[in-house]
Amino acid sequence: MKKAHRYNLGITGNCHYIAYIRDDSEVQWMCWPYMDSSFIFGSLIDEEKGGTFKVVPCKPFRTKQQYVENSASIITSFYCEDGDFEVVDFAPRFGIHDRYHKPLQFFRKIRRLRGQPRIKLICDPRGYYGEQKPEISVGSNHINYKGLHYPVRLTTNAAKSYIIEQREFTLTEDLYMVLSGGDPFEAPLKETFEEFYYKTNRYWRGWVKDTFIPNIFQKEMIRSAITIKLHQFEDTGAIIASGTTSLPEYPGSGRNWDYRYCWLRDSYFSLAAMNSLGHFEEAERYLHFIHNILYDICNLQPVYRINGESDITERELPLQGYDGNGPVRVGNAAYYQKQYDSFGQVILSLLPLYMDERIIHREQMLSLDTIRNLLQEIERRMDEPDAGIWEFRGKQQKHLETYVFHWAGAKAGLKIAHHYGDQQLADLAVKILELSEKNIERCYSKEYECYMSDQTVSYFDASAFLLIIFNYLDPRDPKTLKHFVRLEQELLTPEGMIYRYRAHDDFGDTHATFLICTYWYIESLLVLNRLDEAEKSLQNIIIHSNHLGLLSEDLSSDDGGQWGNFPQTYSHVGLINTVTRLARKRDKLIFE
Repeated sequence: MKKAHRYNLGITGNCHYIAYIRDDSEVQWMCWPYMDSSFIFGSLIDEEKGGTFKVVPCKPFRTKQQYVENSASIITSFYCEDGDFEVVDFAPRFGIHDRYHKPLQFFRKIRRLRGQPRIKLICDPRGYYGEQKPEISVGSNHINYKGLHYPVRLTTNAAKSYIIEQREFTLTEDLYMVLSGGDPFEAPLKETFEEFYYKTNRYWRGWVKDTFIPNIFQKEMIRSAITIKLHQFEDTGAIIASGTTSLPEYPGSGRNWDYRYCWLRDSYFSLAAMNSLGHFEEAERYLHFIHNILYDICNLQPVYRINGESDITERELPLQGYDGNGPVRVGNAAYYQKQYDSFGQVILSLLPLYMDERIIHREQMLSLDTIRNLLQEIERRMDEPDAGIWEFRGKQQKHLETYVFHWAGAKAGLKIAHHYGDQQLADLAVKILELSEKNIERCYSKEYECYMSDQTVSYFDASAFLLIIFNYLDPRDPKTLKHFVRLEQELLTPEGMIYRYRAHDDFGDTHATFLICTYWYIESLLVLNRLDEAEKSLQNIIIHSNHLGLLSEDLSSDDGGQWGNFPQTYSHVGLINTVTRLARKRDKLIFE
């Protein structure tokens, strides 16, 4: 029987860039210098034109890959016929002089363990999405790769001729490699590696210790928290949906999208998860990003580049695609769509910054006019159809999910207004609450006794679970249970996963389940106090993570295989929110 597909990759990074390392040490994906730049290593989506950075044993081997406990550093161990060694990879990140040291540098060490293994070292970067091979020049302790979209320099104590000629050699000593952005690496190589490795692991372990997590599913929570953290581009505060592009929702689907950008919707869910873990720094950084896009609030987009740029023109590249699955796309046409749920999501993202007493001098950073302007935009757009949460490209409707976030955003706005004693703002929020409720009720189907995707009440949509999670529906009301049961009947697969919707869209029928939707289903179970069912469903998700505990965007409805962009912040956000809610429910039962 064929095994279900799993991404055999781990990620490391430092909130500047992300490196994807396969379980045989190959760096298959690394965008450089930023998360949404062209790749320099892209064999993940084209083995010929993508470029790679890897260690290749010359004899048969097996490997084992693991994270250094409670950190983002990865160790890939090789067990070969002629000897054993391990590859240690990390991206430096640690505190220095009241700020974070997170250089554009990738550190790799090859440590001999046993015998005399023969290996090859291959460093073959590419530029401009595989269109440009480098010009190579050699210095005394480094190799320069010139002519790419951004300079690349490899500093090493390995024989440079072996790397350039891709020659076999015997590993007789520990080898150190630092990939950097072209600037000379003038510090001592071995000593700097060991110092930065120690400080980076200490940083991550300290960050984990400062993380509030319940006493259930702790390993999964820790890995999810680190994974989300790695997806924030700290320079601007933007949080990307994923670090990859064009990994298909399922084979041959054509549903291959570029997720290396900041969706306001995803950011709200990510920040909510981080806030529940006691981390506010991410929200404060995100505030800077939001301030730089709200200057044009009337034209607020659902998604932006990580530097806040609005244009994300979508195009297809002449690349093979992951496992031959094209097309390969960069950019995302969703940026020009109308998705009016964004206004409410921004208010929800900012709510903790306005309300939490632990954040000092917040009045100096925030203005009630920001909330007022966002609420006024919701009011102005109340009767306009949009593309919805699933970003339909061929139609616009008055979507339930949009009105849910209008309602939730108004709820948050009302809390802020009461906290600061602004009656005018409170009146505006109440008005929007009433308008939102009327529109939500227009999505209700008396025939199915269920809220539907939009006001045409024509198909079922997993985002309708949000009505339960956000407490729009009273869990004690029989209407709520009927709504839940109908969604469960229509969207739940035999494997226990939830479809986004069951409707013919721009690309035909869907054959993949979206993990965040399954989490919404589980959270709804928790709200309805069906705790044992919820925990069983949560366990079912966890077994579909890969060997390092990382989760994909989608799972195949046929065999539970991982598909879609990877790892997906949404999926790890869902795990954190679900476990947190489950723990609260369990604790409440103990003390009742």
